Amino acid sequence: MSKKTTAQPPEKLTGIELTEVPKSAVGVKAITSALSHVKNEVGLFKGIGLLANINQKYGFDCPGCAWPDPDEKRTFLAEYCENGAKAIAEEATKNMVSPMFFATHSVNELAKLSDYEIGKSGRITHPMYLPEGKDNYEEISWGKAFKLIADELNGLDSPDEAIFYTSGRTSNEAAFLYQLFVREFGTNNLPDCSNMCHESSGVALSETLGIGKGSVTLDDFNHADLVIVIGQNPGTNHPRMLTALSETKKKGGKIITINPLPEVGLMNYKDPQNPLKWIGKGQDLTDLFLQVKINGDVALLKIILKLMKEQEDLKPNSVFDHQFIKEKTAGINDLLKDLDNYSIDELLPQTGLTLKEVEAAAKLIINNEKVIICWAMGLTQHKNAVDNIREVVNILLLKGSIGKKGAGTCPVRGHSNVQGDRTMGIWEKAPDTFLDNLEKEFNFKAPRKHGFDVVEAIEAMHAKKAKVFFGMGGNFVSATPDTEFTADALRNCNLTVQVSTKLNRSHLITGKKALILPCLGRSEKDYQTSGQQFVSVENSMGVVHLSRGHLEPCSEKTLSETAIVANLANITLKKSNTDWINLTSHYDLIRDKIEATIPGFENYNKRVRVKGGFYLPNNARENNFEPTKTGKANFSINKPSEIELEKNQFMMMTIRTHDQYNTTIYGLNDRYRGVLNERRVVFMNADDMQNLGLQKLDLVDLTSHFKDEKREAKGFLAIPYDIPSQCTATYFPEANVLVPIKSKANISNTPASKTVIITIKKR
Repeated sequence: MSKKTTAQPPEKLTGIELTEVPKSAVGVKAITSALSHVKNEVGLFKGIGLLANINQKYGFDCPGCAWPDPDEKRTFLAEYCENGAKAIAEEATKNMVSPMFFATHSVNELAKLSDYEIGKSGRITHPMYLPEGKDNYEEISWGKAFKLIADELNGLDSPDEAIFYTSGRTSNEAAFLYQLFVREFGTNNLPDCSNMCHESSGVALSETLGIGKGSVTLDDFNHADLVIVIGQNPGTNHPRMLTALSETKKKGGKIITINPLPEVGLMNYKDPQNPLKWIGKGQDLTDLFLQVKINGDVALLKIILKLMKEQEDLKPNSVFDHQFIKEKTAGINDLLKDLDNYSIDELLPQTGLTLKEVEAAAKLIINNEKVIICWAMGLTQHKNAVDNIREVVNILLLKGSIGKKGAGTCPVRGHSNVQGDRTMGIWEKAPDTFLDNLEKEFNFKAPRKHGFDVVEAIEAMHAKKAKVFFGMGGNFVSATPDTEFTADALRNCNLTVQVSTKLNRSHLITGKKALILPCLGRSEKDYQTSGQQFVSVENSMGVVHLSRGHLEPCSEKTLSETAIVANLANITLKKSNTDWINLTSHYDLIRDKIEATIPGFENYNKRVRVKGGFYLPNNARENNFEPTKTGKANFSINKPSEIELEKNQFMMMTIRTHDQYNTTIYGLNDRYRGVLNERRVVFMNADDMQNLGLQKLDLVDLTSHFKDEKREAKGFLAIPYDIPSQCTATYFPEANVLVPIKSKANISNTPASKTVIITIKKR
């Protein structure tokens, strides 16, 4: 097979249509769009029956986002969002990628398709093998596939030459077996999608609060005085969150939105679960919108901290919760001293805001006691991302807004079980206590050397220090930065393996040999020797609950992820004390092992069968900060961005369209931004376009600049948009090629996909 297989989406335009940006999100159009996708992929009758079971207490968990379900009553009408419906429609699609499909479509031919076209090919029905030098996948038996992988793994000079990646949709049971297999094999090389999204949150929250998870529950939104949504677009990425924000507003709470783009969903919302609200003007959500410049967040938060301090100095005990600070925190004096090193005049230009706007935000924070702060990739994918999150925590600690009803931290996770995977041990830096428990329960010596995270794994493969890549779900090549560098890294491997439901670009950018192992979807029934099984997942607020598929498998040749891991471990590990095949006969046996090794899972099998599941312990929620180094919640010292753009340079951030979830492209429309039938666009400030001599829809090429390196992405349409000067936005994965592999967050090592310095040249 040629090494020139296309790694990037093709540079072709699909016929753009610009429409007026809507004034309200969700409502009838969202419902119509969801049903249209369901009808086209599944058929309306079957599809509606399927949708009725999404996120219900004895149904199956949506494979999309990790937003929690209500603890109590759930609506029969729509306990899911538009993109959740699209995800289920594609999982249950009538389109099949069979051995005949691969026989008639070469890898080079498929690679020339767009990510949208590749994904629409359908469900993979059989294990497939791409031999070295060939350009077409061939059918292979499960037994031969497992033996091929085992031989390759056991032929390595060191277990550390293998990379075991995990996507966030893997169940608790599969994730636990997977990490156990990898550690019994002898390595901690367990990079996962967390490394690319909320790793910065986990690092910052663990340091300051003693737990890398958020502290709020869904019910807290019913009691909050103020919710701040910063660096997040829930209208597209977590639409069901809008319901929670709506409840905050109904109960008298206020909402501040901080983002470079004014996202429709946060401005006005029509409740899809209430037909009476589908028409009319909708509900206004945001009380104050701060249109901050890209990477101006620390500067903005620091000004707010200074304004809080000024007010506290003027009227002692009017702003700070001194009792909480004295009893529960450490480092307050260092924080206040550091604030004196900055002037508002020098910080304000970094934000792109007026002092009056920032003062309005500070006033709302000062005058409200119970504050929730929510964030996503807009804070976590910068060089100073950890500083962003720690500065958020500083504000909450000064207010005492941690560990009380209606207040706390809310990092909004992406994939449906990405948080659960980390709880199960999918972590290249697992703590010794976790490894100790594994050793005791499974009678083996766990490796202690930290493994590779995503960036380190790519660099290791590129340097030929890693020779086998195993992907448990996901679309690695389209999710990662520096597309061409990552593609070359994968090509250097002797073997690449992808466990998948649908065809994606990572099946086309391969090592010398490649395997595709088809697995069950979340909506499908999982039959093992003892009968039908259910799995469990953890949502972004720490609730563990069951998920049971309702559809028959799309093919008798698909296996569950747990069965794939168990069979592979059984043939690969020659001296394992674990009875791998027996564990998968009934998933209760796996959950018994989880209970024996991970705190918080006492009576796992009993509690997970209770409607709605159960909450895991959360020390920050309980106002206990003993896990930190000081035994208290820690204030921290953080620095604003140090990036200074030259003339005609721009800051670029990658974003999703409304027809997209992570790397899965459901359609070509970004309805909430008024862009239809096109993805190769760059959103620009209108004055910046005029200064460059650009007209609307001019074709431009983008060049990123990092140290002495340059990367190019060609053929984008310039669109004037409401975005701060010298700020731009593009969609991923089309713009991932511009994100340098070495441009990453301090401490967390997360790719800095939101701070890419570019220049723009007209064709």
